This record gives sequence, C-alpha cells and structure tokens, in this order.
Amino acid sequence: MIYTSETIYIDGKDLRLGRMASKIAKLLINGNKVVVVNAEKVVISGKRQSIINDYKRWLSIRTLKNPEKVGPKRHKSPDKIVYYTIRGMLPKKPSGLKALKRLKVYIGIPEELKSMNFIQIDEAHVKYLHGPYVRLEEISKSLGWNG
Repeated sequence: MIYTSETIYIDGKDLRLGRMASKIAKLLINGNKVVVVNAEKVVISGKRQSIINDYKRWLSIRTLKNPEKVGPKRHKSPDKIVYYTIRGMLPKKPSGLKALKRLKVYIGIPEELKSMNFIQIDEAHVKYLHGPYVRLEEISKSLGWNG
C-alpha cells in the first residue's frame, strides 16, 4: 500500500467487504482520497441465506420506546452498504469526519473514471477465502433494492 496524499482508485470486484473497508479506512486516515468502484461486486463471506437473514434482521430493528415505529433508516444499495461499513471503521472524532469526506463509492464504473488505473487490495481478495460467499448485489436485491 502506498501512503501518500493522492487519489487512490480501487476496484471492489471480488474483494471482501470487511478487509477492504479496514484498508480503505487506513488510507483515508493517512490523508488519501479514495474512490471505490464496482461496489455491487464486493463480497461477504458466509452462507447466502444466513447473510441475507442477518441483513433482514438488521433492517427490522425497532425502538423499545415505540415498538410500532420502524427504527432508523437503513440503506439497501451496495454503494451505501460499503460507505457505511467504511464509516464504521473510522474514528468517531472530527478527524474521522474529515477522512469520510475524502471517500466516494460508486456502483459500476462511471464514464469519467473509465480511463483510471484501478488497484486491487490483494489481502482482501476472495481467492484467499475457503468458504462460500455472497455478492452485495444479491443481498441488496433480496432486501428490495431496485438496481
């Protein structure tokens, strides 16, 4: 990994969400701008139905004070899931908020970024995974995202 103050373009295809997010959080804290493309092709390790059930349970969290009221708004799109995962790994201080402003996450590859050189985070690649995995696109569609 290069830790300089520059824009780093990352292709999320076949990268594991947690490992990718922790590496990106380090880059952001060190002052880099990070652009992540192909957020829908990021993977989460585990059995498909188990992961989807966990996300559905996460969406249905309600408040104790008013059980009839649906809890906080949860995003279903792959780019927002990646964004909020990275946000959760940043410090809960003003420095973390500044770092988060240097992050952009896209579904697919926008036209203006097609000519960029994208890097893959090798430690986060799915080739090192020895079990089942699910793409964020599948999870999002099962949650009701119309992408």
